[in-house]
Amino acid sequence: MVRAADDRIHAAAPRAERRIARVFRPLLRTPLALLAVLELLVLAAVPALARWLLGEPYAAATWPASTTCAAAGVIALCAMGLYSRRQRSRLEGVLLRVAAALLAAGAGIALLSYLLPPLALARPVFLLTGPLSFLLLALDRFLFERVVDEDVFRRRVLVYGAGRRAISVTQLRRRSDTRGFRVVGFVATEGDELLVPGERLVEPPGTLLPYCRRHDVDEIVVAMDDRRTAFPIHDLLECRLAGVTVTELVDFLESETGKVRLDVLNPSWIIFSAGFSRTPLRQLTGRLLDIVASAALLALAWPLMLLAMIAVKIEDGWRAPVFYSQVRVGLEGLHFEVLKFRSMRVDAEQVGAPMWATPGDPRMTRVGAVMRKLRIDELPQLLNVLLGDMRFVGPRPERPEFVRELEDRIPYYRERHTAKPGITGWAQLCYAYGASAEDAAEKLQYDLYYVKNHSLLFDLMILLQTVEVVLWGKGAR
Repeated sequence: MVRAADDRIHAAAPRAERRIARVFRPLLRTPLALLAVLELLVLAAVPALARWLLGEPYAAATWPASTTCAAAGVIALCAMGLYSRRQRSRLEGVLLRVAAALLAAGAGIALLSYLLPPLALARPVFLLTGPLSFLLLALDRFLFERVVDEDVFRRRVLVYGAGRRAISVTQLRRRSDTRGFRVVGFVATEGDELLVPGERLVEPPGTLLPYCRRHDVDEIVVAMDDRRTAFPIHDLLECRLAGVTVTELVDFLESETGKVRLDVLNPSWIIFSAGFSRTPLRQLTGRLLDIVASAALLALAWPLMLLAMIAVKIEDGWRAPVFYSQVRVGLEGLHFEVLKFRSMRVDAEQVGAPMWATPGDPRMTRVGAVMRKLRIDELPQLLNVLLGDMRFVGPRPERPEFVRELEDRIPYYRERHTAKPGITGWAQLCYAYGASAEDAAEKLQYDLYYVKNHSLLFDLMILLQTVEVVLWGKGAR
C-alpha cells in the first residue's frame, strides 16, 4: 500500500509541475528574450559589483553610467548574433562572441564617456567591469544551455493530422526550430495519407477538449490533408474558447522556423493572413532608416572604399575599371543597375551567359576574394540606397536572366519583388550564399517571411546581426 501511494505521488508530481509550467509558460515563451532581460540586469549590476570589490573610494552609485553599460552590452551581444534563435555555435564559439561583444561595447562606452563625462565610470571600475562581465555572462550562458531545453520553456502541441502536411513537423531537425515546443502526439484524420509513425499517433476519446486538459496541451496545430470532410469545427471552437491556441500549420511552421514553408503554402494563406503590409508610415520609416544608415556608413567607410579602389588599380592596372554595374530586378519587377566594386576579371562572363558564383571561383581576383569575404565589394550599393533603388534591408536583388528561370521553377518567387531589394536581409542571416535554383527556393522561404513581417524593429535587428555575418565571414563567396 505504501508503494502504491508513492507511485501515485510520483505520478502526480509531473502533472503538478506541468500545471505550474502552464501558468508561467506564456511569460517564458521566448527564452532568448528572457535571457536578454537577465543579461541586461547582470550588466547593469556589474559596475556596482566592481566598485564594491575596489572598496570605498569607488562606492558611489552612478546609475546612468550603469544603465549605459548595460544597454551598450546588450546591443553588442545582439550584434554578435547571441540572441538569434539560429545561433548554432558551440560554447567556445559563443564565448568568443561574448568577448568580441564586450570589447566593442567597451570601445563604444569609452567614446561616449569622452563625449558625455557624466556617463563616465572611474578608470579602475571601467577596467574591472570587462572581466567581471565576461565571467558572469559566461556562467549565465552555460546555465542557459542547460536549462533552455527543459519542458517549462516548451509549449505542448497536439498536431491534428497525420499525413503529408503533418509530416513536415517531424522533419524539423534543427535544435533551434524545435526549441519552443514539444509534440504530444498526432491525430489521424479522414483523408490523410498516413505518413506519421504509428507510435506517435494518439486517438483522443470523444471530444478534443478533455484530452487537451488531461495532457496539458497548449496548442493545436491543424495539419489535415483534406478539410472538406470531417473538419472538427465544434471541437476546435470549444478548445479555442477554453484557452487552447488553435494554429494553422503554415503559421506554426513560420513562427518556429522563421521562414514560410513553400511545401505547405497556399495562395489563400497569403491573401488572408496578417502581414504583407505596405503602409505609408512603414514606407516613410523605412526610407528614413535607409538615408540615415547609408549616409552614416558612407561617412565611416569612405577611407576603406578609397583603399579598395587603390588595391583594384594596383592589381589590375590603372586603366582597369574599379566599379562594376549590373542590371538587377527591383521592386515590382522593375530593373535598375546595381553598383559594386569589381571583384572578378574584366572578362568574367566573356561567353555571354550569366553564371552563378561558386566557391573558389577562378574568375575572382585576389583583391576581389578579400573584398567579397569582408563584404567590401558591396559598399558602393550605399549609393543605390540613397538613390532609392534599394533599401538597406530587404531581399537580395537578382539578375533578370536568373529571375525568369526561377519564376518558372519556383512557386511564389515573384512575390519577393513586392518588397524593395536590400544590401542585407533576413535570408542572408539565416542561409548561406545561394548558387543554384535549390538554394534560391530555400532563400525564398526566408524572403517571404521578411516580406510578411517587415517592420522598423525587424530591420534594426537584421542590421545589428549583420555585424556578426561580416565579422565571421558567414556565407561569403
